Amino acid sequence: MSAVGRVRYRSEPSFEEVAARYPNFPRLIALKIDVHRRGVYYTQRALSNVDPEKHQIYGWNGISFPHSLLLRDGTTLLVMPQTPDKDPFVVDFFDGAFWLLNDGAVVEEVEIWPKPRYYDNLTRSGLRMGDVVSARPQRLDLFVTSFCYFYHVDEQGCKFCSLPKLHKTLRSEHKLPTRLNVDDVRECFTEALKEAGRFTNIHITGGTMVKGSDVGDLEVDYYIEILKAIGDTFEAKKFPSQLLATSYNERQLAKLKENTGLSSFTADIEVLNEEKFNWICPGKARWVGYKEWKDRLVRGVDVFGRGNISTGIVGGVEMASPHGFTSEDDGLKATLEEAEWLAERGVTTVHVVWMPAAGSQFHDLKAPSLDYFIRLSQGLQDIRLKYGLTVDFDDYRRCGNHADSDLARLYYADR
Repeated sequence: MSAVGRVRYRSEPSFEEVAARYPNFPRLIALKIDVHRRGVYYTQRALSNVDPEKHQIYGWNGISFPHSLLLRDGTTLLVMPQTPDKDPFVVDFFDGAFWLLNDGAVVEEVEIWPKPRYYDNLTRSGLRMGDVVSARPQRLDLFVTSFCYFYHVDEQGCKFCSLPKLHKTLRSEHKLPTRLNVDDVRECFTEALKEAGRFTNIHITGGTMVKGSDVGDLEVDYYIEILKAIGDTFEAKKFPSQLLATSYNERQLAKLKENTGLSSFTADIEVLNEEKFNWICPGKARWVGYKEWKDRLVRGVDVFGRGNISTGIVGGVEMASPHGFTSEDDGLKATLEEAEWLAERGVTTVHVVWMPAAGSQFHDLKAPSLDYFIRLSQGLQDIRLKYGLTVDFDDYRRCGNHADSDLARLYYADR
């Protein structure tokens, strides 16, 4: 990697130096955080050894690359490729294996996600099934709508989010509809579930729809239609599933639970501080509001039960300039205090690592330090332990995108 590629994080301590400060924090989870924070760059040698018949491939802007990676203990890496000037980790291939390198030094062996068997099958409407229902190593992912009202209509999308522009490209390249047809969804799940033992959970999400007598009514009705179509592929009424959607009121949540096999619900607040929330997520602030979002999460516990309502945050985005926290200690304190307030009331909080992404308004900013994310991950897990909350529907197998819930498998292994 060139000297230019190291400029962005050159002033920081190395990964090994930071990991050494936390001897009780699992090294591979710390590595996961740093890879998520900085991204990866695939060498040409690595790309030439990717097997489209064996490996899960992701195509964007006419370029194909591995969907993502696994560490040797099964820890999932969910990370987008970066250009060398962003100082990413490097994925290379030699000695018959793929390797993760940092500044030229070998860090760990990695595996590319295995390709599900159903991926290249076509629906009756002619869509490739892998484009309709994607997969993580042990989870089926359904993104039912690729249109977010906050972004496309109000132009008030979350400033860290690159999905609207990404989905516009994917719709163009893969001819996917803005809103999926339930028959296509049912066909895909029927095929996917033939791979016995592969998948442990179903994750459903999509862009926000605000229309209805109450904001989100039409969105709720559509999710019920989708969930019923998925339920047709199961014998039991309930199946392992998670819906990540807009913040719903109690009536809407009760309607979801009564009419589907849904077992948990997530509404990502993104930022646990009202001032930063209003700046970073103006659409959510306008249509729901910070206090109401939190109150709806708490009221949702009465519908789905303690520990079955969760929220997600984009960890580190509260430090974004120019209006974010200027001190990592202050940002961490504010975030964990709000997460504990929710935990006291039965709501689980998990975080993803903020990596400024191309296509987002924050694309040219810098993420906080590895030290910050280690403390955030440990802090969120400590809060769950304190209040007796588990994160079964968002753990290392059912999601894989949260370093703090990766920690949970170590703490709950003997329970």
